Amino acid sequence: MVNSTSALSLNPDRLFPSDPTVRDIARRLYSQIKDLPIISPHGHTDPRWFAYDESFGNATELLIRPDHYVFRMLYSQGISLESLGIPRWDGGEVEQDPRKIWRIFAKHYYLFRGTPSRMWLDTVFHDVFGLKVQLNEHSADHYYDHITEQLSTAAFRPRALMDRFNIELIATTEGALDTLPHHQAIQDTPWAKRVITSFRPDDVVDASREDFADNIKKLADLTGQDTQNWQGYLQAIRLRREYFRSMGATATDHGHPTARTANLSNSESEKLFALCLSGKADEQQQELFRAQMLTELAGMSIEDGMVMQIHPGAFRNHNPELFTKFGRDKGADIPSPTEYVQALKPMLDKYGNNPDLNVILFTLDETNYARELAPLAGHYPSLKLGPAWWFHDSPEGMLRFRHQVTETAGFYNTVGFNDDTRAFLSIPARHDVARRIDCRFLAELISQHRINEDEGVELAHDLTYRLAKTAYKLD
Repeated sequence: MVNSTSALSLNPDRLFPSDPTVRDIARRLYSQIKDLPIISPHGHTDPRWFAYDESFGNATELLIRPDHYVFRMLYSQGISLESLGIPRWDGGEVEQDPRKIWRIFAKHYYLFRGTPSRMWLDTVFHDVFGLKVQLNEHSADHYYDHITEQLSTAAFRPRALMDRFNIELIATTEGALDTLPHHQAIQDTPWAKRVITSFRPDDVVDASREDFADNIKKLADLTGQDTQNWQGYLQAIRLRREYFRSMGATATDHGHPTARTANLSNSESEKLFALCLSGKADEQQQELFRAQMLTELAGMSIEDGMVMQIHPGAFRNHNPELFTKFGRDKGADIPSPTEYVQALKPMLDKYGNNPDLNVILFTLDETNYARELAPLAGHYPSLKLGPAWWFHDSPEGMLRFRHQVTETAGFYNTVGFNDDTRAFLSIPARHDVARRIDCRFLAELISQHRINEDEGVELAHDLTYRLAKTAYKLD
């Protein structure tokens, strides 16, 4: 029997305004769009799930180990990643018992109060698994057994859940050297239209990586190009883009430390590339190479029509001890100040007025919304603004985005919502939060007589569904 007296319930008016008049408007808008299909045009779910439709295993494997939102909070309170079963690069011992790991998570679930993670997880527990009591150390085993039992059934396999969640399309993200075997497995099936890839070439563009030179050699093996020279290297990237497009890709993704671009001459680019290959480039030269490559990749986007996403501003692997033990993406990435006006100017000088260039800008630096990003997107036809991202993928973050961007860029220089997540089961919850917050924002405009309710309904539909399909060329 579960030793817990706290019920798990979700208020139907959650995230709506407290003012009853505005809340009623938000309710009406939400009723029009809450059941629209989900477009998930950028994320990091595992394509293996959809290719082979295997069981997810147990609650820990699905909900804790892949989710750095979860274990970064636990780590901040002194809970080791080893105790959570996170694999070590050096093969060191980590906890293997998934039930023990789940109990640690449940005992410390109170740490997530007030966070987006708590909101997403409660929605998953309540709506997906039908749990009716709150998670804590007393209900831990009940949760673990209930979730794990359901995951063993056909109704909880990836494809069935994708249908249940009403996900019309989901895009995964793979590196330039990925041969995309899981996407190959679904070619010539209906799933090829619903599960597509995105091209992220950071592994062959970021000269600061310890494996950069080796990756350039692998790029040669994959493409048959001489990647030791500048033109051969660029052609090899073009060929990889073409391959990704054959697997459904409509977008690229670039996770650079800054938004800096450059417009070097061909001879300058050749010399810089050779220096980076030699391993002798310093940090400034590595940054200049990334900057030049953003401009080169923008040119390629004009050629092949792929949408270009730029996700700058994360100080990756800030904790060197954690990186050494556990590798990348283990919760130690930190937002950094990011400048756009001067950084993007070389690329925009060259391509910014070209109607065939489509760039979606993201930021982890909210101080730029009104000052730089909204004015840029409100002018250049090549630029759109991605939604509140990562650390700002929260109710407050979404509201700040709308308040600071809309007055200059409007709604139609934004691209709707994308969840950018590895946590598959949280996708409906994340999209529901975005839908509720957009309806809340629109309801305020309607109550102030700045737009009428018919316009609000049309905008709610566009922000929920149409803008993402248009921006990512998914029509």
